[in-house]
Amino acid sequence: MKKHIASFSDNQRAKDGDLEKAKPSGLNADQSAEDKEILELIIKAQNGGPDAFKKLVDKYRSQVIGVAFKMVGDYEDAKDISQLVFVKTYQNLHRFELGKKFSTWLYRITINASIDFLRKYRRYKHESVEDNLQELKENKGDAEEVYRRGLIRAAIEKSLERLSFKQKSVFVLRDLEGLDIKSVSQVMAMPQATVRWYLHRARSRIRQELQKNYPHILERST
Repeated sequence: MKKHIASFSDNQRAKDGDLEKAKPSGLNADQSAEDKEILELIIKAQNGGPDAFKKLVDKYRSQVIGVAFKMVGDYEDAKDISQLVFVKTYQNLHRFELGKKFSTWLYRITINASIDFLRKYRRYKHESVEDNLQELKENKGDAEEVYRRGLIRAAIEKSLERLSFKQKSVFVLRDLEGLDIKSVSQVMAMPQATVRWYLHRARSRIRQELQKNYPHILERST
């Protein structure tokens, strides 16, 4: 991946004045400083700015790995997926519409890359709930609420493997990443009503799995 990123800055060079010409009218005082910074980096990267794309990678690497991990359940696989995501992002950066939200576009690439991985390898290698529970028991101390939440989260993560790809994607984006319904709709390119339907199905399936396999955890949460 380092070789890929290093080569990004060598492949193209921006022409003088290109950056100013490329700035969209959407870059205005209403945008946050962070939004402006990201937009500037995207424009520079699209025009071959030497370090711009590397800065984008540095900024979003943790987010991409986190989403991929929630989708595939293995940290090393998630890191591999993140490398592929950033290669695809660079290769298609010229297609990114500057009026859109970059993080939404990046979420979509990450979700699609994770689904492609799962389809290819048909595996979800999250640690067993029992292993997670034992570790939590050994480290809980007096933080009973943290311990309880950890039990539930470990069981939910294990239950994700029972969901369809779309159900899992919607659940990860909405309930684990905290995106609102509108944002999930944009990432998944589906109507908000459809997002809500998949989310309802995912939550119902997860609760069924918890009731069936981990009833003691549900008892702790009531």
